[in-house]
Amino acid sequence: MTKQLYILTGASRGMGAAIAEQLLQAGNTLLCISRGTHLRLADIAASTGATTLQWALDLAEPASVAKRLGEWLESTSADEYDSATLINNAASMPNPTPIEQADPAELQRALRVGLEAPLFLTAAFLRATQHWRARREGQVKVLNISSGLGRRAIASQASYCAVKAGMDHFSRSVALDQGHAKHPAHIVSLAPGIVDTDMQAQLRAGDAASFPDHALFLQLKQEGHLDTPSVAAAKIVAYLHRADFGSTPVADVRDA
Repeated sequence: MTKQLYILTGASRGMGAAIAEQLLQAGNTLLCISRGTHLRLADIAASTGATTLQWALDLAEPASVAKRLGEWLESTSADEYDSATLINNAASMPNPTPIEQADPAELQRALRVGLEAPLFLTAAFLRATQHWRARREGQVKVLNISSGLGRRAIASQASYCAVKAGMDHFSRSVALDQGHAKHPAHIVSLAPGIVDTDMQAQLRAGDAASFPDHALFLQLKQEGHLDTPSVAAAKIVAYLHRADFGSTPVADVRDA
């Protein structure tokens, strides 16, 4: 049995929780980093023969979280895992409103959780795994969960659009770095399609007077265009295991 390590942020609810549940297969170790915990994960792990750890940490303090992750990885044997994958899934979406009306604390949290944390965690992950056997064998990956809103802006969500566009572009840059590495890791910033998460509900509940696209998000729900978190998670996990993962650093789960 092979041993796979997965590190997943934002695993306590929504699509992150669904991804976590699908990664708990025999031989897998799943480390979850979220403010809260997912109570069912331990039971699922026990039933499948997987191992799960949950760190209740706030990704709005990315430097301290990345430091802890780096120390944990460095304490792990370089030959223990056949593959290692970091999935940066966590995000924070402010209430939809024009930027001049936005709450500064919400803007700060959106940037720290959605962009700073992936940068810090990716740096710590790649640094700590650079001498691992999995790295030498090409089995180290970073999967950033992006959004179509990073590629097509909407009004009243400047911070979220900026975060996801930044995630796409930092993934492109890291891919260039890895192209020059002796043992490169593979990185993809992946748009997951349209998913019925708490964030979609937040957009549907927004004030139409300050959110011009409010009707569009209501229509997407009413017409059944949204994937459930479990369906979206299955597509993400399938993409993660594609043989060509990393061939393009910015992708969409619906890519052929």
